[in-house]
Amino acid sequence: MKALRFYAPEDVRLEDVPEPTCGRDEVKIRVRNCSTCGTDVKIYGNGHQNLTPPRTLGHEVAGEIVEIGADVNGTFGANWQVGDRVQVIAAVPCGDCHECRKGWMAVCQNQTSIGYQYDGGFAEYMIVPRQVLKVDGLNRVPDNVGFDEASAAEPFACAINAQELLGIEEGDTVVVFGAGPIGCMHIRIARGVHKAGPVYLVDVNAGRLQMSADAVSPDEIIDGSKVDVIERVMELTDGRGADVIITATAANVAQEQAISMAARNGRISFFGGLPKTDPTITCDSNIVHYRQLHIHGANGSAPEHNKRALEYISTGQVPVKDLITRHIPLDDALEAFAVVKEGSAIKVTVEPG
Repeated sequence: MKALRFYAPEDVRLEDVPEPTCGRDEVKIRVRNCSTCGTDVKIYGNGHQNLTPPRTLGHEVAGEIVEIGADVNGTFGANWQVGDRVQVIAAVPCGDCHECRKGWMAVCQNQTSIGYQYDGGFAEYMIVPRQVLKVDGLNRVPDNVGFDEASAAEPFACAINAQELLGIEEGDTVVVFGAGPIGCMHIRIARGVHKAGPVYLVDVNAGRLQMSADAVSPDEIIDGSKVDVIERVMELTDGRGADVIITATAANVAQEQAISMAARNGRISFFGGLPKTDPTITCDSNIVHYRQLHIHGANGSAPEHNKRALEYISTGQVPVKDLITRHIPLDDALEAFAVVKEGSAIKVTVEPG
Protein backbone atom coordinates (compact mmCIF):
# COMPACT_ATOMS: atom_id res chain seq x y z
CA MET A 1 0.00 0.00 0.00
CA LYS A 2 0.99 3.66 -0.29
CA ALA A 3 1.96 5.63 2.82
CA LEU A 4 3.56 8.99 3.53
CA ARG A 5 6.59 8.23 5.70
CA PHE A 6 8.72 10.61 7.78
CA TYR A 7 12.45 9.82 7.85
CA ALA A 8 14.01 13.12 8.92
CA PRO A 9 13.20 16.82 8.78
CA GLU A 10 12.36 17.68 5.15
CA ASP A 11 12.74 14.00 4.23
CA VAL A 12 9.16 12.76 3.90
CA ARG A 13 8.49 10.13 1.24
CA LEU A 14 5.41 8.65 -0.37
CA GLU A 15 6.34 5.00 -0.76
CA ASP A 16 5.01 1.49 -1.06
CA VAL A 17 5.02 -0.38 2.25
CA PRO A 18 3.51 -3.68 3.36
CA GLU A 19 -0.15 -3.48 4.30
CA PRO A 20 -0.37 -3.58 8.13
CA THR A 21 -1.48 -6.71 9.95
CA CYS A 22 -4.29 -6.52 12.49
CA GLY A 23 -3.53 -7.92 15.95
CA ARG A 24 -6.05 -9.66 18.20
CA ASP A 25 -6.71 -6.48 20.19
CA GLU A 26 -6.59 -4.05 17.26
CA VAL A 27 -8.84 -2.81 14.47
CA LYS A 28 -7.77 -2.23 10.88
CA ILE A 29 -9.38 0.55 8.89
CA ARG A 30 -9.30 1.68 5.30
CA VAL A 31 -8.51 5.38 5.53
CA ARG A 32 -10.96 7.54 3.59
CA ASN A 33 -9.80 10.94 4.78
CA CYS A 34 -6.84 12.25 6.74
CA SER A 35 -6.87 16.01 7.11
CA THR A 36 -3.85 18.23 7.62
CA CYS A 37 -2.91 21.01 10.01
CA GLY A 38 -0.03 23.29 10.92
CA THR A 39 1.42 20.60 13.19
CA ASP A 40 2.02 18.38 10.14
CA VAL A 41 3.97 21.21 8.53
CA LYS A 42 6.04 21.67 11.70
CA ILE A 43 6.81 17.95 11.80
CA TYR A 44 7.84 18.00 8.14
CA GLY A 45 10.31 20.80 8.81
CA ASN A 46 11.54 19.97 12.29
CA GLY A 47 10.51 16.46 13.28
CA HIS A 48 9.17 15.85 16.79
CA GLN A 49 10.65 14.49 19.99
CA ASN A 50 7.91 11.82 20.24
CA LEU A 51 8.26 10.64 16.66
CA THR A 52 10.71 7.85 15.90
CA PRO A 53 11.36 7.46 12.14
CA PRO A 54 10.41 5.97 9.88
CA ARG A 55 6.81 6.77 10.74
CA THR A 56 3.61 7.18 8.73
CA LEU A 57 2.28 10.68 9.44
CA GLY A 58 -1.30 11.93 9.81
CA HIS A 59 -3.50 12.27 12.89
CA GLU A 60 -6.90 13.61 11.71
CA VAL A 61 -8.31 10.28 10.56
CA ALA A 62 -11.62 8.84 9.39
CA GLY A 63 -12.31 5.62 7.52
CA GLU A 64 -14.13 2.31 7.53
CA ILE A 65 -13.37 -0.91 9.38
CA VAL A 66 -12.00 -3.73 7.23
CA GLU A 67 -10.84 -6.13 9.98
CA ILE A 68 -11.51 -6.61 13.69
CA GLY A 69 -9.11 -8.41 16.01
CA ALA A 70 -10.50 -11.57 17.59
CA ASP A 71 -10.40 -10.15 21.13
CA VAL A 72 -11.63 -6.62 20.43
CA ASN A 73 -15.38 -6.83 20.98
CA GLY A 74 -15.06 -9.05 24.05
CA THR A 75 -12.22 -7.12 25.67
CA PHE A 76 -13.52 -3.61 25.11
CA GLY A 77 -17.25 -4.23 25.33
CA ALA A 78 -17.70 -3.00 21.78
CA ASN A 79 -19.79 -4.30 18.92
CA TRP A 80 -17.71 -3.31 15.94
CA GLN A 81 -18.57 -4.70 12.51
CA VAL A 82 -16.67 -4.73 9.24
CA GLY A 83 -17.89 -1.75 7.23
CA ASP A 84 -18.53 0.52 10.22
CA ARG A 85 -17.63 4.15 9.50
CA VAL A 86 -15.28 5.47 12.18
CA GLN A 87 -13.22 8.44 13.37
CA VAL A 88 -10.03 7.99 15.40
CA ILE A 89 -8.80 10.21 18.24
CA ALA A 90 -5.31 11.67 17.78
CA ALA A 91 -4.16 12.29 21.36
CA VAL A 92 -4.30 8.96 23.18
CA PRO A 93 -4.48 9.08 27.00
CA CYS A 94 -3.29 6.16 29.12
CA GLY A 95 -6.49 5.98 31.19
CA ASP A 96 -4.56 5.07 34.36
CA CYS A 97 -2.52 8.07 35.57
CA HIS A 98 -3.61 10.62 38.19
CA GLU A 99 -4.85 13.05 35.52
CA CYS A 100 -6.87 10.39 33.68
CA ARG A 101 -8.44 9.15 36.90
CA LYS A 102 -9.45 12.74 37.67
CA GLY A 103 -11.12 12.99 34.25
CA TRP A 104 -8.41 15.27 32.81
CA MET A 105 -7.52 13.06 29.86
CA ALA A 106 -6.42 16.00 27.71
CA VAL A 107 -3.42 16.44 29.99
CA CYS A 108 -2.55 12.77 30.51
CA GLN A 109 1.10 12.59 31.58
CA ASN A 110 1.60 9.39 29.54
CA GLN A 111 -0.18 10.56 26.39
CA THR A 112 0.78 9.00 23.07
CA SER A 113 -0.42 10.08 19.65
CA ILE A 114 -1.50 8.75 16.28
CA GLY A 115 1.17 9.64 13.71
CA TYR A 116 3.82 9.90 16.42
CA GLN A 117 4.19 6.68 18.44
CA TYR A 118 1.71 4.88 16.13
CA ASP A 119 1.57 4.92 12.35
CA GLY A 120 -0.95 7.51 11.17
CA GLY A 121 -3.51 8.09 8.49
CA PHE A 122 -1.63 9.33 5.44
CA ALA A 123 -1.89 5.80 4.10
CA GLU A 124 -4.38 3.49 2.45
CA TYR A 125 -4.79 1.41 5.61
CA MET A 126 -4.12 2.04 9.30
CA ILE A 127 -4.14 0.01 12.49
CA VAL A 128 -6.17 1.42 15.37
CA PRO A 129 -4.02 0.36 18.35
CA ARG A 130 -5.20 -1.28 21.54
CA GLN A 131 -4.63 1.88 23.57
CA VAL A 132 -7.14 3.83 21.46
CA LEU A 133 -9.76 1.12 21.97
CA LYS A 134 -9.00 0.96 25.70
CA VAL A 135 -9.97 4.64 26.20
CA ASP A 136 -13.01 4.48 23.88
CA GLY A 137 -11.25 6.52 21.24
CA LEU A 138 -12.73 4.88 18.14
CA ASN A 139 -15.97 6.68 17.32
CA ARG A 140 -18.87 5.83 15.05
CA VAL A 141 -19.44 8.42 12.35
CA PRO A 142 -23.11 9.44 12.07
CA ASP A 143 -24.76 8.47 8.77
CA ASN A 144 -25.21 12.09 7.69
CA VAL A 145 -21.54 13.02 8.27
CA GLY A 146 -19.03 12.56 5.47
CA PHE A 147 -15.59 11.06 5.97
CA ASP A 148 -14.00 14.44 5.23
CA GLU A 149 -16.13 16.12 7.92
CA ALA A 150 -15.38 13.31 10.37
CA SER A 151 -11.63 13.76 9.86
CA ALA A 152 -12.07 17.40 10.89
CA ALA A 153 -13.60 16.28 14.20
CA GLU A 154 -10.15 15.96 15.78
CA PRO A 155 -9.11 19.64 15.54
CA PHE A 156 -12.72 20.54 16.27
CA ALA A 157 -12.42 18.52 19.51
CA CYS A 158 -9.40 20.59 20.54
CA ALA A 159 -11.40 23.79 20.10
CA ILE A 160 -14.29 22.33 22.13
CA ASN A 161 -11.88 21.53 24.97
CA ALA A 162 -10.54 25.08 25.01
CA GLN A 163 -13.95 26.72 24.97
CA GLU A 164 -15.37 24.52 27.70
CA LEU A 165 -12.53 25.63 29.95
CA LEU A 166 -13.41 29.28 29.27
CA GLY A 167 -17.02 29.11 30.38
CA ILE A 168 -18.35 31.30 27.56
CA GLU A 169 -21.70 32.82 28.46
CA GLU A 170 -24.53 33.87 26.17
CA GLY A 171 -23.87 37.31 24.75
CA ASP A 172 -20.14 37.41 25.55
CA THR A 173 -17.95 39.44 23.21
CA VAL A 174 -15.33 37.10 21.71
CA VAL A 175 -12.08 37.89 19.90
CA VAL A 176 -10.36 35.12 17.94
CA PHE A 177 -6.74 35.57 16.83
CA GLY A 178 -5.84 33.44 13.82
CA ALA A 179 -7.86 33.12 10.60
CA GLY A 180 -6.98 29.48 9.99
CA PRO A 181 -9.33 26.48 10.17
CA ILE A 182 -9.13 26.38 13.96
CA GLY A 183 -9.99 30.06 14.19
CA CYS A 184 -13.02 29.43 11.98
CA MET A 185 -14.09 26.50 14.14
CA HIS A 186 -13.70 28.59 17.27
CA ILE A 187 -16.06 31.21 15.84
CA ARG A 188 -18.68 28.62 14.95
CA ILE A 189 -18.46 26.87 18.32
CA ALA A 190 -18.69 30.16 20.22
CA ARG A 191 -21.83 31.04 18.31
CA GLY A 192 -23.45 27.67 17.68
CA VAL A 193 -22.80 26.06 21.06
CA HIS A 194 -22.29 28.92 23.54
CA LYS A 195 -24.51 31.60 21.93
CA ALA A 196 -21.79 34.26 22.09
CA GLY A 197 -22.48 37.86 21.17
CA PRO A 198 -20.25 39.82 18.77
CA VAL A 199 -17.26 37.87 17.46
CA TYR A 200 -14.20 39.58 15.99
CA LEU A 201 -11.52 37.82 13.92
CA VAL A 202 -7.91 39.06 13.95
CA ASP A 203 -5.03 38.18 11.63
CA VAL A 204 -2.12 39.87 9.86
CA ASN A 205 -2.65 38.08 6.53
CA ALA A 206 -5.29 40.07 4.66
CA GLY A 207 -6.01 37.35 2.09
CA ARG A 208 -6.44 34.61 4.65
CA LEU A 209 -8.49 36.93 6.85
CA GLN A 210 -10.93 37.65 4.04
CA MET A 211 -11.13 33.99 2.96
CA SER A 212 -12.06 32.88 6.47
CA ALA A 213 -14.40 35.84 6.96
CA ASP A 214 -16.28 34.87 3.80
CA ALA A 215 -16.84 31.43 5.33
CA VAL A 216 -17.75 32.20 8.95
CA SER A 217 -18.90 35.85 8.83
CA PRO A 218 -17.39 37.37 11.99
CA ASP A 219 -18.98 40.64 13.08
CA GLU A 220 -15.79 42.40 12.06
CA ILE A 221 -12.35 41.47 10.79
CA ILE A 222 -9.30 43.24 12.20
CA ASP A 223 -6.11 43.30 10.15
CA GLY A 224 -3.34 43.53 12.71
CA SER A 225 -0.86 44.60 10.03
CA LYS A 226 -2.82 47.81 9.42
CA VAL A 227 -4.51 48.84 12.67
CA ASP A 228 -3.83 48.81 16.41
CA VAL A 229 -5.70 45.66 17.42
CA ILE A 230 -6.12 46.61 21.08
CA GLU A 231 -7.35 50.08 20.21
CA ARG A 232 -9.87 48.70 17.70
CA VAL A 233 -11.27 46.12 20.13
CA MET A 234 -11.65 48.81 22.76
CA GLU A 235 -13.53 50.96 20.25
CA LEU A 236 -15.83 48.09 19.34
CA THR A 237 -16.61 47.37 23.00
CA ASP A 238 -17.06 50.99 24.12
CA GLY A 239 -13.85 50.80 26.11
CA ARG A 240 -14.81 47.72 28.13
CA GLY A 241 -12.71 45.12 26.34
CA ALA A 242 -13.52 41.58 25.22
CA ASP A 243 -15.05 39.00 27.54
CA VAL A 244 -13.27 36.10 25.83
CA ILE A 245 -10.08 36.07 23.75
CA ILE A 246 -8.76 32.96 22.00
CA THR A 247 -5.25 33.04 20.54
CA ALA A 248 -5.43 30.37 17.83
CA THR A 249 -2.03 31.31 16.45
CA ALA A 250 1.58 30.72 17.46
CA ALA A 251 2.29 34.41 17.98
CA ASN A 252 3.76 35.92 21.15
CA VAL A 253 2.27 39.33 20.38
CA ALA A 254 -1.25 37.88 20.15
CA GLN A 255 -1.00 36.57 23.72
CA GLU A 256 0.28 39.94 24.95
CA GLN A 257 -2.49 41.79 23.12
CA ALA A 258 -5.09 39.38 24.51
CA ILE A 259 -4.19 40.35 28.08
CA SER A 260 -4.30 44.05 27.27
CA MET A 261 -7.73 43.92 25.58
CA ALA A 262 -9.49 41.71 28.13
CA ALA A 263 -12.49 43.10 29.99
CA ARG A 264 -12.87 42.76 33.74
CA ASN A 265 -13.33 39.10 34.60
CA GLY A 266 -12.19 38.32 31.05
CA ARG A 267 -11.21 34.79 30.03
CA ILE A 268 -8.25 34.14 27.77
CA SER A 269 -7.27 30.90 26.03
CA PHE A 270 -3.65 30.47 25.00
CA PHE A 271 -4.77 27.94 22.39
CA GLY A 272 -1.80 28.11 20.04
CA GLY A 273 1.54 27.06 21.48
CA LEU A 274 4.55 29.32 20.96
CA PRO A 275 7.83 28.32 19.26
CA LYS A 276 10.13 26.42 21.59
CA THR A 277 12.89 28.85 20.68
CA ASP A 278 10.82 31.83 21.81
CA PRO A 279 8.19 30.69 24.34
CA THR A 280 7.95 33.73 26.63
CA ILE A 281 5.78 36.85 26.63
CA THR A 282 5.66 40.11 28.55
CA CYS A 283 2.70 40.13 30.92
CA ASP A 284 1.54 43.15 32.91
CA SER A 285 0.64 41.26 36.06
CA ASN A 286 -1.31 44.20 37.42
CA ILE A 287 -3.76 43.97 34.53
CA VAL A 288 -4.34 40.31 35.37
CA HIS A 289 -4.66 41.18 39.06
CA TYR A 290 -6.90 44.22 38.98
CA ARG A 291 -9.16 43.08 36.14
CA GLN A 292 -9.42 39.60 37.72
CA LEU A 293 -8.48 37.87 34.47
CA HIS A 294 -8.53 34.12 33.89
CA ILE A 295 -5.78 32.80 31.61
CA HIS A 296 -6.17 29.22 30.43
CA GLY A 297 -3.89 26.87 28.60
CA ALA A 298 -5.53 24.49 26.14
CA ASN A 299 -3.82 21.21 25.33
CA GLY A 300 -5.43 19.04 22.67
CA SER A 301 -8.54 17.12 23.61
CA ALA A 302 -9.94 14.08 25.37
CA PRO A 303 -11.86 11.23 23.69
CA GLU A 304 -15.17 12.71 24.87
CA HIS A 305 -14.49 15.94 22.96
CA ASN A 306 -14.19 13.98 19.72
CA LYS A 307 -17.62 12.44 20.33
CA ARG A 308 -19.12 15.87 20.95
CA ALA A 309 -17.50 17.21 17.78
CA LEU A 310 -19.16 14.49 15.69
CA GLU A 311 -22.48 15.21 17.38
CA TYR A 312 -22.25 18.96 16.69
CA ILE A 313 -21.39 18.28 13.04
CA SER A 314 -24.22 15.77 12.67
CA THR A 315 -26.89 18.06 14.13
CA GLY A 316 -25.73 21.01 12.06
CA GLN A 317 -25.00 22.97 15.22
CA VAL A 318 -21.44 23.56 14.01
CA PRO A 319 -20.97 22.93 10.26
CA VAL A 320 -17.51 22.11 8.94
CA LYS A 321 -18.14 20.87 5.39
CA ASP A 322 -17.65 24.28 3.80
CA LEU A 323 -14.41 24.83 5.73
CA ILE A 324 -12.76 21.93 3.87
CA THR A 325 -11.74 23.81 0.76
CA ARG A 326 -9.14 21.44 -0.73
CA HIS A 327 -9.37 17.68 -1.32
CA ILE A 328 -6.02 16.18 -2.39
CA PRO A 329 -5.31 12.54 -3.34
CA LEU A 330 -2.73 10.60 -1.35
CA ASP A 331 -0.43 10.55 -4.39
CA ASP A 332 -0.11 14.32 -4.00
CA ALA A 333 -0.02 14.40 -0.20
CA LEU A 334 3.09 16.57 -0.05
CA GLU A 335 1.16 19.23 -1.96
CA ALA A 336 -1.24 19.37 1.00
CA PHE A 337 1.65 20.38 3.26
CA ALA A 338 2.58 23.18 0.86
CA VAL A 339 -1.02 24.45 0.71
CA VAL A 340 -1.27 24.50 4.51
CA LYS A 341 2.06 26.30 4.81
CA GLU A 342 1.12 29.02 2.32
CA GLY A 343 -2.37 29.42 3.79
CA SER A 344 -4.18 29.32 0.45
CA ALA A 345 -6.99 27.11 1.74
CA ILE A 346 -8.96 26.93 4.97
CA LYS A 347 -8.90 23.18 5.66
CA VAL A 348 -7.08 20.64 3.51
CA THR A 349 -7.88 16.94 3.50
CA VAL A 350 -6.00 14.03 1.94
CA GLU A 351 -8.00 11.19 0.39
CA PRO A 352 -6.23 7.83 -0.04
CA GLY A 353 -8.97 6.56 -2.34
